[in-house]
Amino acid sequence: MSDQTDTTEQTGDDHAPLAPLALPLDAWHRAAGARMVAFAGYEMPIQYEGIIAEHLWTRENAGLFDVSHMGQLYVSGDGAAAALESLLPGDIAGLGEGRMRYSLLLADNGGILDDLMVTRWKSGFYLVVNGATKADDIAHIHEHLPEDVTLNHMDEAALLALQGPKAVDALARLAPGVAALTFMTAGAFTLDGVPAWISRSGYTGEDGFEISIPAEDAPRIAALLADQPEVKPIGLGARDSLRLEAGLPLYGHDLDPETTPVAADLGFALSKRRREEGGFPGHERIMAEREHGAALTRVGLFVDGRQPVREGAAVVDAQGDTVGRVTSGGFSPSLQRPIAMAYVPAAMVSPGKVVSLVQRGKPLSAIVATMPFVPHRYVRQGKPKP
Repeated sequence: MSDQTDTTEQTGDDHAPLAPLALPLDAWHRAAGARMVAFAGYEMPIQYEGIIAEHLWTRENAGLFDVSHMGQLYVSGDGAAAALESLLPGDIAGLGEGRMRYSLLLADNGGILDDLMVTRWKSGFYLVVNGATKADDIAHIHEHLPEDVTLNHMDEAALLALQGPKAVDALARLAPGVAALTFMTAGAFTLDGVPAWISRSGYTGEDGFEISIPAEDAPRIAALLADQPEVKPIGLGARDSLRLEAGLPLYGHDLDPETTPVAADLGFALSKRRREEGGFPGHERIMAEREHGAALTRVGLFVDGRQPVREGAAVVDAQGDTVGRVTSGGFSPSLQRPIAMAYVPAAMVSPGKVVSLVQRGKPLSAIVATMPFVPHRYVRQGKPKP
C-alpha cells in the first residue's frame, strides 16, 4: 500500500488550503538535509541527496522512510472481524495472530475507497491506511461499525519503514529476534528499550520492515537506525520510483472510487471464502467482472525511447481515439528506461502487445510488460533469502 500525492486540503468554509502539519521527525529530516514538500497534508522529505542515488541505495542496502503521515487504526470488540468483513473483501476472520493481509476498503458499487493493511493483534485488528484518505477512511469505517466494535486512531504513534536487502542486518542489531519474521508477519518487540510493533512488509518490492513506535521516541529511533552502516534516510521521490518498479499501485492515481479490484488487477485481495460467500460491498459487480472481465485493466508498460510518460497520457487505438489512460509513469533507475502503468481495454492486455500513447500531443509507443518490472525480494516463510 502507498499514498496519493495530491496534497491540497480544503477547509469547509472558504476553500483556502490548510497549512501542512509537521511530523514527529520534522526537525530530524531538516537536520539531515532533506528537501521538504507538502504531501498528504504534511511537510515531508522528498529527497536528501537525490532521488536516483536514494533509489539505488535502497535496492542495494537499506533505506529509512518516514511514513508517519499514514493512518494507524485499531479496531476491537466483539464482532470486529465480521464488522471489517462487511467493508473489506479479505478473509479477516481467518487471520492468525501476527498475520497480515493487504485489503481494500470498498464503496457500495465495488469501487476502491482505499487500499490498506490489516494485522491481527491478540485482542483486535491493526490497520494502516493511506495518509491523504485517513480522515475519510476513519469516518467511513466508524459509520459502518456496530456499537460493540471500537475504532481508535493511533495518532500518537509514528511509523517508519526500513527497506532493502540489508534492512534485516541493521534492524536485528537493535531489535533482537526480528529476523525470525517472514513476509506479512508481525510482532511486538523492544527496540533499544522502546516498545515497537514491527512487521516484515513495505511498499518497495524489497525485503524490509515497518516499525510502529511512540511518536515521542521517533527521533531517537530514527537516529539509531540511520547510524547503522547499511542505512540512509530516503525521501518520497525514491519511494515512488521503487513502488513503480515493483508494480505496486498508488492510491489516488492507479486506484480510485471508480476502479474495482478486478480492473486494478488486485484479484489476490479477494479471498476465496469471501468470493463464494459475498457480504462485502460491490460483490455482485466484482464477481461479474471476474467472470467476464472489466472494461479496462491495469497493466505495465515499457515505453520506447528515453522520455518518461506521465499520469494523464492517453492510450489510443488505431484511429487515434482515446481508449485508456496512463496512471503512473517515470524513469526506472534500476532498468534505465521509462516505465508506466495504464488502464487499457481487453484487446491490449496481453504482454508484448504494442500500445500507442499520446502525451501533450506527442505520439509515443509502448509495449505491455509483465509486472513487477523489478522482481520482488520478499522473504517468505519456508523460502531462503535470495
